[in-house]
Amino acid sequence: MDYRLEIDDTPETVPGGTGILLLHPSTGETDRIDTDFLKTDTDNFLVVSTRTTAREVKQKLEHYDVDEERAEILDTLSIERGYSRRSSDTVHYVAAPDDVDGIVDHIDGFLADNDGKLRLSFDSVTELAYYAGDDAALEAVERILELLEEHDAVGLFHLSEEPHDGSLVDDFRERFDGVIDLNENGTVETEF
Repeated sequence: MDYRLEIDDTPETVPGGTGILLLHPSTGETDRIDTDFLKTDTDNFLVVSTRTTAREVKQKLEHYDVDEERAEILDTLSIERGYSRRSSDTVHYVAAPDDVDGIVDHIDGFLADNDGKLRLSFDSVTELAYYAGDDAALEAVERILELLEEHDAVGLFHLSEEPHDGSLVDDFRERFDGVIDLNENGTVETEF
């Protein structure tokens, strides 16, 4: 199954199982790329958020006019921070942003329970590495990429370059089929 991409300088389509790394400066405007990725050619999508709460994810989807009917959100922050939370059919929680098994299990369940064209946005791998450690973040990415392949889905993984050393960024790059490099000025360079 092929998936259309509506992101500057990327291939028109990518096959199911494709993982895309979105490298960005810490101040990068990633929302536009993320929402363009989610709203194109998609039956259902999952946003895993280690950076913002479910409420903030919903505001982003609404602002960029993404169909929330197709959205599921995994919030990894609210429980640990003691925020009020309401689980629903579309909003779920894990205990903390370093709960790698909980995150991967939820992604597996989402992919297994839904049919059609499925997309995943993981925002952000940088935060996962901050909470769980670099090795755990690399391993989690590998496990998630395997699930995407198994279920013929596609994923976009956010990584801010600045907090990480170059060799770790290279380790992440090597694991992905495509890399979108978002520059400070909003232009992109891609490699697929």
